Amino acid sequence: QVQLVESGGGFVQTGGSLRLSCAASGSTASSYSMGWFRQAPGKERAFVATVNCSGAYTNLADSVKGRFTISRDNSKNTVYLQMNGLKPEDTAVYYCAAGVRVGDRPANYDYWGQGTQVTVSS
Repeated sequence: QVQLVESGGGFVQTGGSLRLSCAASGSTASSYSMGWFRQAPGKERAFVATVNCSGAYTNLADSVKGRFTISRDNSKNTVYLQMNGLKPEDTAVYYCAAGVRVGDRPANYDYWGQGTQVTVSS
């Protein structure tokens, strides 16, 4: 069992930056691949980024490549999503997820956090 708690969301103007954190609890947290997804009002949950258990492999959605970076610190059981160059279309609730393997679909992940709101004003 893994518990995930996101933090770092907030309100920012276009072009601004935020860093989201996802703290994982549980003795085997570092053995899970981690992902970030986002869901805007009226839309389905969408893939943002994923990182494997060691941190050596990452993948990002085309819409955020060049602007977002995913990383993890296994000594702190924490995954980060650094978001630069934010746009109004990045506004959504951002969710952290843990799964056995990396993937870009929600079904790839077994555990989810409660989400953190990111709002980007134009």
